[in-house]
Amino acid sequence: MIASNTDEKKLFEEMLAAACHFGHGVSKWNPKMEPYIYAKRDGIHIFNIKKTATNLKRALDFLRESAAAGKTILLVSTKLQATKLVFDAATATGCSYVTRKWMPGLLTNFETIQRRIKYFKDLKTNRESGEWEKYTKKERLEMSRAIQKLEDAFSGVEQMSKLPNIVVVFDSVRDALALREARRLKITSVGVCDSNADPDLLTYPIPGNDDAIKSLKFFI
Repeated sequence: MIASNTDEKKLFEEMLAAACHFGHGVSKWNPKMEPYIYAKRDGIHIFNIKKTATNLKRALDFLRESAAAGKTILLVSTKLQATKLVFDAATATGCSYVTRKWMPGLLTNFETIQRRIKYFKDLKTNRESGEWEKYTKKERLEMSRAIQKLEDAFSGVEQMSKLPNIVVVFDSVRDALALREARRLKITSVGVCDSNADPDLLTYPIPGNDDAIKSLKFFI
């Protein structure tokens, strides 16, 4: 539970100010989210922020303990408005991240993905060492394009030499593929669940608004 009534009140105020309590329209919802819904207002589902606070606290305690134990965490959000937020959070915490397209098989086909990442690293190393000088201008252009494509796919996981212990997402619908891969491999998952999401995909679901920039900033 929240440490004190004062802390609880402050957290509620912060969540309300960040619009964390607004869900999607009532026609766009997943019935599995019903336990977290407080009411319907003007055709919009409103979350029970007490349950959001409880789930958030549980998730934060788990992440804090896991980080202290040296567990590796992968942050995922391919939503455009969250890109810089997740990048900044990953940079500050030393986590690997995915902020562009989720590469199918990133987790479930990890060995193959690792070979592609090695190829990506080798291309960059050879370019920096001057190895490219022996190639034609056309070949160098093709390799530059290959680096750009691989950069888009793997820049945030370039240093991820093993499967992560935990996957954290900030839109459980948009990044459901990441959650399904994590679930298949029994990797613990944490994530924000809007009213249209399936909380069963997550080990630690946090009911809340995954669209508003203020809400995303709060959760991230």
